[in-house]
Amino acid sequence: MSRGNFPTFGASKTGTFVSTLKNYNLPPFILEKIAADCKSDLVRKGRIEERLQSMNDSALELLHKVFVDCHEDSSGVYANYRFFAYISSMFHKCEILLNEKIPGHSGKVYKVPIAVKNNGMYIAVGFNKSSGGPTTKREAIKFYEMVDDIKKGEHGNQLSEGVFGSSVGFDGEALVTLEKLSTTRKKDPQNKIDFKTASFQDRIYSVTKC
Repeated sequence: MSRGNFPTFGASKTGTFVSTLKNYNLPPFILEKIAADCKSDLVRKGRIEERLQSMNDSALELLHKVFVDCHEDSSGVYANYRFFAYISSMFHKCEILLNEKIPGHSGKVYKVPIAVKNNGMYIAVGFNKSSGGPTTKREAIKFYEMVDDIKKGEHGNQLSEGVFGSSVGFDGEALVTLEKLSTTRKKDPQNKIDFKTASFQDRIYSVTKC
């Protein structure tokens, strides 16, 4: 499989990347996205190790930066990749959709960074704040209102989870506000949504149910 006109790191470094990355949660859509970003080949099927070996050095280096070294970039793309992979690990055998446009009850169409479908129905949506200051009360309310509007719409009948991820933390007001808003729904089983916050610190996600 050709590696194209990319600088090579040598067989030993490439082999090290592959042997390390094969132990990480790297869903197919992440491999496909990074392969496209790096103009890399990628075999369509096979074991994770075989798929990684088919990728060029630039793609392997980027995967290593994102998932092993946990580097950050100014645009927050690396953090979003980690968040998307994490969401995927929470919903096995479900369909994962990126930048999905979902209409709410109000008629507004939301561009949702990551959505999860099961049997053709949306069951979860997620948003990640990858840069800037800690997540604020205003941002928490905006997220809640988006999920609530989608839930009330014709496409949200089965929606049961909203996950707000952050690589920059949450301020106290944001967490308290989201918890209060979430609590008000629990009296109505048909309207219930489990809101969760996912903070990425020290190379791991810490999830709290609101």
